[in-house]
Amino acid sequence: MTRPFRILGLQQVAIGGASKSRLRGLWVDLLGLTPAGTFVSERENVDEDICTLGRGPFQVEVDLMQPLDPDKKPAVHATPLNHIGLWVDDLAVAVEWLTAQGVRFAPGGIRQGGAGHDICFIHPRSNDEFPWAGEGVLIELVQAPPEVIAALGG
Repeated sequence: MTRPFRILGLQQVAIGGASKSRLRGLWVDLLGLTPAGTFVSERENVDEDICTLGRGPFQVEVDLMQPLDPDKKPAVHATPLNHIGLWVDDLAVAVEWLTAQGVRFAPGGIRQGGAGHDICFIHPRSNDEFPWAGEGVLIELVQAPPEVIAALGG
């Protein structure tokens, strides 16, 4: 099978919990990740601290997420490993091709994510119309910037 795009590497891991302060205590205070910013979205019901490890194009984002309202959806804290993010060299082409192969995407389409990159999500569960999905894991596809493509694309 010939794919018209490449997955280049791990872009992020998103971890959800009831309290960002507990997550931050472990990941920042004890493990030493570097705080890099925050992202708050009522639409996505999330208040997150964006942390990093590594440098340059090899940097991986670790998002520490808590819900704005624990009784609303999406419930970013209900699954502790909320999602993984993968760098892709051509997001639009990947979405088009994967959709044609029967991959189910979550609602929302391609949009700008918290770190400023274009993103979209592969749904964790398949259905009759789209038989391919993340088998229980939400997968974020992230448009890689030119420097990441150059470093990881070989």
